[in-house]
Amino acid sequence: MMKKLLFTLAAMTAITTATAQKMLVLYYSEGGTTKTVAEELQKQTGADIEAIEAVEPYTGIFQETIQRGQREMQSGQMPAIKPLKSVVKNYDIVFLGYPIWFGTYANPIATLVKEQSFEGKKLVPFCTFGSGGLNTSSEALKKALPKADIQKGYGVRTARVKAAAKELDRFLKENGYKAGTVEQLPEYSAQQPVGDAEKALFDAACSNYQFPLGTPQTFGKRTTPDGTGYKFTVKSRGMNGEEATSTIYVIAPANGDKPEFTEVVR
Repeated sequence: MMKKLLFTLAAMTAITTATAQKMLVLYYSEGGTTKTVAEELQKQTGADIEAIEAVEPYTGIFQETIQRGQREMQSGQMPAIKPLKSVVKNYDIVFLGYPIWFGTYANPIATLVKEQSFEGKKLVPFCTFGSGGLNTSSEALKKALPKADIQKGYGVRTARVKAAAKELDRFLKENGYKAGTVEQLPEYSAQQPVGDAEKALFDAACSNYQFPLGTPQTFGKRTTPDGTGYKFTVKSRGMNGEEATSTIYVIAPANGDKPEFTEVVR
């Protein structure tokens, strides 16, 4: 009872503090998915919002973006971006959004972090991805912006962007950016060997993804209001051909819909 009371008081303090602070949603979006999440974030927080624009826009064609992005990364010449209209120093909290490219934030964000230090700002990453990248991009931001206070971020697969509104509501309330409280989710159970039923569920969740995600070895699970969540430890091959281990999160919806994976953490 005391633990629950302390949690509630801490949440109320965080909410009071956050709502008194000025917030900005700053994002780069190429195909529109990150824009969708950014606009939902702005809607739920009432923050100011601005899009980051490349001086020479990307085509939006997947293969052309990949080729250009690789050239930029290999040469170290990141794309020029248009000057921001927002004055970053006037904000306390900046939500920084981007798609994941090559395992980290998109190239226009690399330009941004060279031009802006975000010194003294709470910087909250949010991203969209094919399989994952929130953890790696957050770590990259910490290295690139040592004077900023990088906070826990939010990420969503492009294939699941419709889930963003509900997930953002929880994320914002849990972290004190939005008024309200949410019930804490239970911890995952201890890892145990994968059986035939779990292997079948994993395969069903990952079968539509364009690249092989590996073979599940162990799993833990938990029951939530949305269904049963699974945390799989998976063996696969890295890009260098060597054996690698990742964690893949899967949700089996309570309504009986097809299970789907929500994130790969490498």
